Amino acid sequence: MSFSASGRSRIDSFIAMDVMAAAVAEERAGRDIAHLEVGQPAAPAPVRAREAAIHALNGDNPIGYTEALGIRPLRERIAEMYETVHGVAVSADRIIVTTGSSGAFLLSFLSVLEQGERLALADPGYPSYRNILRSINVDPVALSGTLDCGYQPTPALLAQARESGPVKALLAASPANPTGTMLLRADMQALIDDCAHHGTTFISDEIYDRLTYGKKHVSALALSDDAIVINSFSKYYCMTGWRIGWMVVPEAMIRTVERLAQNHFICPPHISQIAALAAMECEEELSAHLDVYAANRALLQDALPKLGFADFAPADGAFYLYGDVSRLTNDSREFAARMLREAGVAAVPGLDFDPERGHRTMRFSFAGSPETVEKAVERLDKWLK
Repeated sequence: MSFSASGRSRIDSFIAMDVMAAAVAEERAGRDIAHLEVGQPAAPAPVRAREAAIHALNGDNPIGYTEALGIRPLRERIAEMYETVHGVAVSADRIIVTTGSSGAFLLSFLSVLEQGERLALADPGYPSYRNILRSINVDPVALSGTLDCGYQPTPALLAQARESGPVKALLAASPANPTGTMLLRADMQALIDDCAHHGTTFISDEIYDRLTYGKKHVSALALSDDAIVINSFSKYYCMTGWRIGWMVVPEAMIRTVERLAQNHFICPPHISQIAALAAMECEEELSAHLDVYAANRALLQDALPKLGFADFAPADGAFYLYGDVSRLTNDSREFAARMLREAGVAAVPGLDFDPERGHRTMRFSFAGSPETVEKAVERLDKWLK
């Protein structure tokens, strides 16, 4: 039987996942690979989260469907976290548990955008944003920022985007992937005010909000009740494979998102919700990981410029360094393939995040163990010399 792919499915691959697949193939062939390609913490889910999952699996109550919006205790606990961590009062009714942050992005886009409408987002930026948008026939509009503004969106860049047509929504990430840069309070407020003035929905990706180095993260919830905020248990809580996240939406949007969630996902994974609720009581264990990330970050910030990588974005949050590699290559994808093949180090070419300018840049993740990062630096030093 012949197969003809739909137009919606003809999207770019997620290159970071392609690099990871290639690295795993190398490992299956017997090679040792230093993984700096994906934003996956080296630590497992917290002990209490794993114990809660085991207890639930061994219990008498079935692991089954839950409410489409998520179990109430988890939604209430997330609301409590916003109060204690961010100083923001949020009703648990506005919190919707999702199948990872990816599910939250899809639900947000489907709720807000019609086919053919436009959403503005920063380049460089997380590639799945634009690929999800294209798969539902929404047009991503690149805001090509510069190092001077931390590659973040600005009202001036939004104004330029509007010259070619209306912008229905803006997606901003702080801290951002791949750059690690953050929006300061005044900068985020300026974007929110601009969006309010032009009738543009403001969507805030805050999945790295608890992973910062020196600067304090500001949630859009502290500045607006109209923003859509997306978060995840993958990063701070070290639960990537559990596929559990959440979103906070304006009150008027709750039922719209609920109907979409019921039909697209039925509900988030029950076992993952149980584990996530327990993970939120593991602050001492989780906060200790920040010291590891900070040490890894310092090591790469010192080593990579000496090896020829330059002009790194200020990694004030998340666990990535994003920098220029034009001293070494003008083809970051080919360079990344050679780095994996010849040096045994996996990292992601900038083309994944910035299709226009990414041939000159690369992203390095420092979410792994100190041993992995040290090994990668040693191998790169030997390879490049």
